[in-house]
Amino acid sequence: MSDCFLDESVILTDIEAKTKEQALEIVAQNLVDLNLVKKSFIPAIIQREAEYPTGLPTNGVSVAIPHTDDKHVKTETISLAILKRPVDFFIMGDGNNTTPVQLIFMLAMNEPNSQLSLLQKLMQIFQDEKTLTYIVSQKNKTDIKNLLKKKLGIT
Repeated sequence: MSDCFLDESVILTDIEAKTKEQALEIVAQNLVDLNLVKKSFIPAIIQREAEYPTGLPTNGVSVAIPHTDDKHVKTETISLAILKRPVDFFIMGDGNNTTPVQLIFMLAMNEPNSQLSLLQKLMQIFQDEKTLTYIVSQKNKTDIKNLLKKKLGIT
């Protein structure tokens, strides 16, 4: 996990999206443009979200943690997108109800073990309403990056 790529280029703020698919495409396209994932990552992440929803209703700010198969990943990366206005994502494990997601933590992992470790650390962030509201209100990408690196144990 310590060598996961995370810098200001994978932190997107004030994202304008009307649907979850549009939001996912914007974030995934950024990862393609940075050559961190293959072009196949975009349809794969949208397809996987349709089959296995990742929306999580949390205190303060709902989040989503979309991810897909490692065959689409070039460099282990976590990307964060802050949406200007929430978009509905189906709730993880519940394909009938939605939650208004404003934070997307897109995972591009190529090791199943590192994904599990990352998810455990992300869950600690998701349970911390103060941290989530801070991230949503923050415009300084360096501050967001430093906070995430510290909380996720990324060097």
